[in-house]
Amino acid sequence: MSFLARSALRAPQITTAPSIASTRLLALTSQLSGAPRVSSTRTMTTELPKTMKAVYIEKTGGTEVLQYKEDVPVPEVKEGEVLVKNEFIGVNYIDTYYRTGVYPLPHTPYILGRDAAGTIAALGPNTPSDLPLGARVAYMGQAAYAEYTAVPAQNTVTLPDGITNKIAAAALLQALTALTLIREAHPVQPGDWVLVTAAAGGVGLWLCQLLKAVGARTIAAASSPEKRELAKQNGAEVVVEYHEENREKFTKEVVDITGGEGVAVVFDSVGKETFDSCLATVKRKGSMVSFGNASGPVTGFALGRLAAKNVKLLRPALFNYIYTREDVLKYTSELWKFIEKDGLNVAIHEVYPLKDIVRATEDIQSRKTTGKLLLTP
Repeated sequence: MSFLARSALRAPQITTAPSIASTRLLALTSQLSGAPRVSSTRTMTTELPKTMKAVYIEKTGGTEVLQYKEDVPVPEVKEGEVLVKNEFIGVNYIDTYYRTGVYPLPHTPYILGRDAAGTIAALGPNTPSDLPLGARVAYMGQAAYAEYTAVPAQNTVTLPDGITNKIAAAALLQALTALTLIREAHPVQPGDWVLVTAAAGGVGLWLCQLLKAVGARTIAAASSPEKRELAKQNGAEVVVEYHEENREKFTKEVVDITGGEGVAVVFDSVGKETFDSCLATVKRKGSMVSFGNASGPVTGFALGRLAAKNVKLLRPALFNYIYTREDVLKYTSELWKFIEKDGLNVAIHEVYPLKDIVRATEDIQSRKTTGKLLLTP
């Protein structure tokens, strides 16, 4: 059975749509708030095509389950949604979690992808008036590995003149992750010692830059001399290797750098392989923030271990920090200012054609990339 047929069988009945075959594959139901809303029926800047290019999966597994097709139905916008014609699409490590089954799939077939930038091609009813047709926007949502994506207006923002679509797609999800980590997960103060793992990755480089911008002192851990140098170029004060053969050596080196006190917070996205050694570097009343599973999830942790130094342990998710449109607008506005006024570097590893999704996925899984991977339809 084709993707079109399966989507049609599963889609809900909508009285305003003449056909259920093009019903959007996935809808987020976040409550909208913020700017005044436009109450109108669906409108378009130009006649939309019926089908589009997209990448989807029908089951979890390796890269062989990734399917690139050119006959996937263009999604139809619902109330509170905008249809974005994607120009640049982000590739994120979380996409591999869904593909491999670390995170459960909401349904199959499932279009991967969490963020992109492009132009608004259509509006659903009751969307904010600050999101007009034709506006350049960036968004966070789902089903981004496609030419067109229907996304909640709540998670869509217009771009200032100084921010290109390419920069927005490369920055939005990873930079907002980093920004909310240092503002919310552990409010970093000037002078704080902070340990960042995978410091040359997408979020890692943003953390290095943002931490320097707010006056923190960053210890960056990375797996190769080249990556450590890149982290230093992006704001890290000190760089260290993981010492995989001797994790106690890693812990001692980090603690010694801080004068024996330990770090105020660890931002760790590696997970299983680095969790214990990173936790040991945290000072009394500090924080251990685990926000990724690149080496596998952390399991079997005994909470009593935190009592030794009254350490706070957190496993945050970005979307709980930007739950309302007010929060989305607040943090994106701050981010654009950091990029435009502080001159933060937006690192892009490579831009891949959408059809080369397997190569892009293999590259990000290799942990040998630096900066953001982008797709273009």
